[in-house]
Amino acid sequence: MDASSAEPRAASVPSTADGVECSIDRVEHAISVIEGRWKLLIIHHLLVAAPRRFSDLERAIPAVSQKMLIQQLRALEVDGVVRRTAYPEVPPRVEYDLTAAGAALEPALNALHDWAASEHLEATSARLGPRTA
Repeated sequence: MDASSAEPRAASVPSTADGVECSIDRVEHAISVIEGRWKLLIIHHLLVAAPRRFSDLERAIPAVSQKMLIQQLRALEVDGVVRRTAYPEVPPRVEYDLTAAGAALEPALNALHDWAASEHLEATSARLGPRTA
């Protein structure tokens, strides 16, 4: 077999801290679960204080519309990140908190927080100017 017909060498697969291989498919799936403008903020607020009622999340994230908050919470619930608990009371009470899978995102959000506090991001923000809603 000559060099021109040789199979290309497989790209190295990154590993996690405990040595488990992490394929790009897993990363893409994880990103699809948390992508969207509001999901990480919802997760952040549920990490800070949970359980939370819908109105608490609305106050914590004032720029999100009610419709979008409902959609994002439902998507996170379907993906197993958020747990919705409805209590049989009058008036009805519904609370949201993180599942074990959602709580496992805490180290990633802490790393994102540290990155956001870095000088690099501050320089980028200064260059881009104030963010408009």
